[in-house]
Amino acid sequence: MKKDIDWKNLGFGYIKTDYRYVSNFKDGKWDEGELSTEDMITMSECACVLQYAQTCFEGLKAYTTVDGRTVCFRPDLNAERMIQSCERLEMPVFPKERFIDAVLKTVKANVDFVPPYGTGATLYLRPYMFGSDAIIGVKPAHEYQFRLFCTPVGPYFKGGTEAITLRVPDFDRAAPHGTGHVKAGLNYAMSLHAIVDAHNQGYSENMYLDSATRTNVEETGGANIIFVTKDNKVVTPKSTTILPSITRRSLLYVAEHYLGLQVEERVIPYEEIKDFRECALCGTAAVLSPVGKIVNHGEEVTYKYENGTGEITQKLYETLTGIQMGRLEAPEGWIYEIK
Repeated sequence: MKKDIDWKNLGFGYIKTDYRYVSNFKDGKWDEGELSTEDMITMSECACVLQYAQTCFEGLKAYTTVDGRTVCFRPDLNAERMIQSCERLEMPVFPKERFIDAVLKTVKANVDFVPPYGTGATLYLRPYMFGSDAIIGVKPAHEYQFRLFCTPVGPYFKGGTEAITLRVPDFDRAAPHGTGHVKAGLNYAMSLHAIVDAHNQGYSENMYLDSATRTNVEETGGANIIFVTKDNKVVTPKSTTILPSITRRSLLYVAEHYLGLQVEERVIPYEEIKDFRECALCGTAAVLSPVGKIVNHGEEVTYKYENGTGEITQKLYETLTGIQMGRLEAPEGWIYEIK
């Protein structure tokens, strides 16, 4: 039986669920892992994660489909991206098959927290790993913990599908040859001041430019960016410092193979953004959020939509969510059913 939650009015926040998955790495190997009801973590005051931020994470969702099934969307890609993060941060890899198994077990154990179909809410999953033993010298930990919890959530942006406003900040998100291409916790720590400053000034998010030249569009603090040209081509920025969003990759496939549109991943000079017809943010949390305005130190670029969102953006959103919710047939391997 589903939990007594006001599903349609959920924000994007944490609600404790019944179970989470925990596995520990010690003496060079992972233990078998288990589901746990304990949501508190105890560790040394000198734990590596507390001293040197040795941690990475992922984000994905589970859904109730139109025909009542409970499914997850492309957890294999999250597993692969976490492997890349671990390798970059000198952390032990949590095997792909075990990652997927942890996802499916955690959703099944908390199935009553998966929001009903049609509510607009989803079950957000947060796998993460951190160095857990005492490390005082600057070096990787010897022991690690992999955990995965879930929480039912509503829209990431409070306005739902209303067009949001971005600003181009004076801050940089990621350095060339740095960690921008992996989902390291430290990337988000360094973005917190910038996002608080943006919110204080009335903006929804920051749109970062490349830190090397500050001339090319990269991404926001929590999502990738897509543009639509005047002839309906879907274009996304290409950079070695952009996090490879699973939602973005899925949207490009949907644009090309479901909607018959041309797609392009390339360097996008900031000066070009005024020539696009639509702009949107995409990611697991945001899904697809239309952008109505970008402000760069007083200079504004606006995107005008008749119905609050762009025509192509809306088609992309409807198609991707249709696949996730079972209204449309999914490409092979995209949907994992929880049984």
